Amino acid sequence: MLSLDPKELPVPKLHHYLLGSIGPRPIAFASTIDAQGRRNLAPFSFFNVFSANPPILIFSPARSGRTNTTKNTHDNVKEVAEVVINVVTYDMVHQMSLTSSPFDAGVDEFEKAGFTPIESETVRPFRVKESPVQIECKVLEVKELGQNGGAGNLVICEVQKIHIAENVLDENKMVDCTKLDLVSRMGGNWYCRANDASMFEVDKPITTIGVGIDSLPEKIKNSKLLTGNHLGMLGNLQHIPTEEEINEHISGIETKDMTVENALSILVNNQPQIAYSILAKTL
Repeated sequence: MLSLDPKELPVPKLHHYLLGSIGPRPIAFASTIDAQGRRNLAPFSFFNVFSANPPILIFSPARSGRTNTTKNTHDNVKEVAEVVINVVTYDMVHQMSLTSSPFDAGVDEFEKAGFTPIESETVRPFRVKESPVQIECKVLEVKELGQNGGAGNLVICEVQKIHIAENVLDENKMVDCTKLDLVSRMGGNWYCRANDASMFEVDKPITTIGVGIDSLPEKIKNSKLLTGNHLGMLGNLQHIPTEEEINEHISGIETKDMTVENALSILVNNQPQIAYSILAKTL
């Protein structure tokens, strides 16, 4: 394993290791205005949601590693403490990328990239019509992490209003992640696309407590046929099935299907108790 001390690395190389390793990173497509009211639009992948109560988003327009200059977005939110954060979908990724060009201050990236500005309701910066989710925010604080090239500037934003396109909502008016088709950043020029081909669900053990991998029988826990993911799913069982329960679970399974391979197939289809029961009898 390669072990690195960040203090011993030049900033560009450290930047490569950090951004190449930490991802995918969501993109804040930030719309701001300067004191003269001139529009600006730029993407930032140092971004996430940090609180729901109060509703807080944070993104970071870092200083240039080459010139040590600040981004127009950073300068704008210090002049006008408001921003609209728009999400980025696959259909707009190349237009979005164009706005990351180092245009001079005052150049309107809405026009340069062909985006449609629409008026916000609670803040002065404009929303991006092409984005299916537009979040109007007040800027609470800009926390500057340093004065050297590559230093981040945390823009701490409080959500004022959220606009969501109807076509990305489900029947309960909740966001359907499979309809958004979001993109995110990786290292270098690489992006990720969050669609049906790349997304999967994992149940969150919020209201239940699993037995843990340490409670599994040794023959299951130490099997070379099971991966860490397999063990994690089995460890989420709320109790170890009794012998009676095991016999009940496998009562309808034919002898030819009493295999580890079949158990693992059943496990990934979210039937851990049946999978455990087969493993308990076959390993």
